Amino acid sequence: MSSTVGRQTPLLALFVPLVLVFIVDGRRGLREAWVPALGCGVVFALGQFLTSNFFSVELTDIVASLAGAVTVFALARVQPNAVWAARKPALTTGGSSTGTPSTGGGSTGDGDRDPEETPDSPAEIRKAYAPYAIIIVVFALAQLPGIKDLLASVKIAFAWPGLDVLTPDGARDKVNDFSFAVLSTAGTLMVVAAVIVAVVLGVGARRTITTWTTTVGELKWAILTVASVLALAYVMNASGQTTSIGLFVAGAGAALAFLSPVLGWFAVAVTGSDTSANALFGSLQVTAAQGAGLPPELLASANSSGGVLGKMLSPQNLTIAAAAVKLDGQEGTLLRKVIGWSLGMLLILSTLIALQASPVLSWMLP
Repeated sequence: MSSTVGRQTPLLALFVPLVLVFIVDGRRGLREAWVPALGCGVVFALGQFLTSNFFSVELTDIVASLAGAVTVFALARVQPNAVWAARKPALTTGGSSTGTPSTGGGSTGDGDRDPEETPDSPAEIRKAYAPYAIIIVVFALAQLPGIKDLLASVKIAFAWPGLDVLTPDGARDKVNDFSFAVLSTAGTLMVVAAVIVAVVLGVGARRTITTWTTTVGELKWAILTVASVLALAYVMNASGQTTSIGLFVAGAGAALAFLSPVLGWFAVAVTGSDTSANALFGSLQVTAAQGAGLPPELLASANSSGGVLGKMLSPQNLTIAAAAVKLDGQEGTLLRKVIGWSLGMLLILSTLIALQASPVLSWMLP
């Protein structure tokens, strides 16, 4: 399934940097910065494809993002006097899309750095990149054959008391079982990487714990939302609701391949979580695919790929984006800016899934 997703989303990732440049600076930005934008898109797409198909699915977007950033940095070093490397684009909601510079402060037009600032030392630069390098090393080591099996062997598993769910043939349903791979799960590996990062950067234990508790506090409602949706997904799967809905949806026949990404897109736009969307509709997509005679892994992957395009529309993500760039209260403006692009890319993705389900592009599947 990861390999299938890695053969869908990279085709969209090729154009995302170009779209971002156009949204920020219009046609002028595209004309001046198409080389680094296209270079970043190509390298990011290759990073996604290669990592998800041949390396480690957990590292897919980390490797792709770093490779894209390195590409832009390298192009800036090759062409240091380029306009795109010297001018900071105007990031305002009140300006025009043609790239007219903002007069609201922030940049003087001479680049991101104040001329009086002291350049970062090599040691500071290495510290800035250390977290990313440590995450890659930790996840890469966890995928090595001997280490992977050892980590996976540490597991907590038990049957939930009070649950007596049976399969149609009367056997005990495995939905009753709780299983937690303590060391091999991605969350645990991220915590391990965080501890190493804290040691490398010289962050004290008290500050580390404070930062962690603050972050959990900021994300408490998102955590509750995801947990609630996952609980709902378990209930729907165990009660047969997912199977019933999936068999009904399978009535769409061949058209189901075109419509499958829309389910994931809608679910993520509402919940803000690809995990929630996959939990809600993943089994449904598989059941519908089997009923319609389509590849189950294709439609399950389409659910995840479609969800990626709904991220930019979810209230949670819009709020985070607005807060990050000091545009509190401008979530509606951001939504109007991106909704057209989201729907356009969803149409492209739906067409791609339909072609992958047909003999035309079936060779693209693993």
